[in-house]
Amino acid sequence: MESKIITAALLGLACTTACTPKKEKEAKRPNIIYIMTDDMGYNDIGCYGSQRIKTPNIDRLAAEGMRFTHHYAGTSVSAPSRCSLITGKHTGHCQVRGNKEVEPYGQYPLQPNTETVATKLKEAGYTTALIGKWGLGTESTEGDPKLHGFDYYFGYLCQVMAHNHCPEYLIENGERVYLGNKVEYTDPSHWTRGRGSLPVEKKVYSQQLFTDKAVEFIEKNQDRPFFLYFPVVIPHDNGEAAQDKRYSDILSYAPYENEKWTENEKGYAAMITYLDSEIARIMNKLRELGLEENTLVIFTSDNGGDSPDGFHNESNYPFKGHKRDLYEGGIRIPFIAYWKGTIKGGSESDHVSAFWDFLPTVCELSGAAPSTETDGISYLPTLLGKEQPEHDYLYFEFHEQGGSQALIKGDWKCIKQNVKEPSKTTVELYNIREDIGETNDLSSQYPEKVKDFLELMSKARTENEVFKL
Repeated sequence: MESKIITAALLGLACTTACTPKKEKEAKRPNIIYIMTDDMGYNDIGCYGSQRIKTPNIDRLAAEGMRFTHHYAGTSVSAPSRCSLITGKHTGHCQVRGNKEVEPYGQYPLQPNTETVATKLKEAGYTTALIGKWGLGTESTEGDPKLHGFDYYFGYLCQVMAHNHCPEYLIENGERVYLGNKVEYTDPSHWTRGRGSLPVEKKVYSQQLFTDKAVEFIEKNQDRPFFLYFPVVIPHDNGEAAQDKRYSDILSYAPYENEKWTENEKGYAAMITYLDSEIARIMNKLRELGLEENTLVIFTSDNGGDSPDGFHNESNYPFKGHKRDLYEGGIRIPFIAYWKGTIKGGSESDHVSAFWDFLPTVCELSGAAPSTETDGISYLPTLLGKEQPEHDYLYFEFHEQGGSQALIKGDWKCIKQNVKEPSKTTVELYNIREDIGETNDLSSQYPEKVKDFLELMSKARTENEVFKL
């Protein structure tokens, strides 16, 4: 009987009497925690195949929840992928379509009055928080998270500054919080314009603070529905470090310090395992507060892996490509959904879904008014074991390195490379059901199918004056 009541509340269909206290009604709406790693590959955790990186707590989420095998990021690089997630639009329609730097610093900001996951949940009465990396505008721009539905935020607003896991300071609701770490900033002539930094003396690791703040937020809001967006920076490298030190910001290489690996490999694996232990802290807090049966927890990555050395070919296995590619390795990502008592434990779904589906999912989940602007389709039916509407196609853009487009429709995928350089433009066609590694280009054998895909690519997008393709 209890599970039926929970399901009805999810869909906004629960009937309550007029005398039911408001607090009791609100408790039936699920909390939402969305954990997103930075540049972690499909095969970097045990439940997706990793043999070397220890992730027992993430694996437990999958064992007791649902593991998706065909979930896609917004695109293959950070800012536009995050924009797709937050606004419910694919990269042919969303505002931020590339990692564009702007003055005074940071990435191109979300514009005023943008509909976001957070604004929709606030409409439904949720308390909202962003803890981690934003990348869609700084405190001095229209992209400040406070202007886009977040009641509270803590972390990095600029993703260049997020390269350093032991930074000089983090931003909390527009104010700097100094951590006691000593850092060395890049020269202003460097591409980071002096904003990138290296830790010289490491005292505080940013992820520990993120988890501290997350646990504090959960405790503070345990009696009302909340949304915690938790986009961590693990396992992103520090691009300002020497090539062989790019994963050395972490305070310890445990439990891999004695492995015969490179320092980069030890640091990469240690970061992911450290995050795994921090996720345990969050889950333990939910259990302690009795919130586990009323909280949907999602775990995923912002794009495909960009791992170092010996992990480079492992991270995105069995897919071709990495971060910045529109091959499967750049955009197909791990995705786990856990909700005790509601999502069937140990289940797996091959439903084809993407970042832009999150906004309509939370609207349906919370009772918020459905979005009229999204490209997404709610995957709540899949989570509940019900009949699931399907996408006609998924569309992706990547604006760096000459520009590229990709479109997935059914078992087929078309990729157009070097879009901004017509003399170099190429088109590839794959049957990704039969050829998961995208090794057999069938474009010459199916010219009519290629033509249809290219026409659909053109129709799938709108022009953007800031991000031209």
